[in-house]
Amino acid sequence: MRAALLLVVRGAAVLSALACGLTAFTAAAREITPAERRVEEYDTKIPACFDPAVLEQIASQFAEKEAKFWQSPLTIAGYEKIRPVAWRPYGLDYIPRRFCTGTAILSDGVKRRIDYSVREGLGLIGVTWGVDYCVLGLDRNWAYAPACQMARP
Repeated sequence: MRAALLLVVRGAAVLSALACGLTAFTAAAREITPAERRVEEYDTKIPACFDPAVLEQIASQFAEKEAKFWQSPLTIAGYEKIRPVAWRPYGLDYIPRRFCTGTAILSDGVKRRIDYSVREGLGLIGVTWGVDYCVLGLDRNWAYAPACQMARP
């Protein structure tokens, strides 16, 4: 009786493991539809990391946030060493994103690393591209904690 019960328990464990394996295989084998072929298509035409419009938008948003929420006069005075980090790192079926990094030169003369992404269709009411950024050491509400890691791929 005890041996029969042991076989039933082992059999259930094997079936459970098999079911988990099949579920994982099914999830990994899903069909991928590139974002450019959806009903509402993406064209993947987003600005480069060093595009002046991208850098100006980041500087504008940074100055507004610092003044409005932190009563700080800090602004971004310039940039150095801007370079791309990743293009569509999550796969073809996700919203096209370009991840970048560089150095922001702040109005107080301090240089800080900046990580940002340029994302298609995530700008003003989804009509244009948008940016999401984090200046290392100035993520005061910890939105991208730890150390701006959540702003990177």
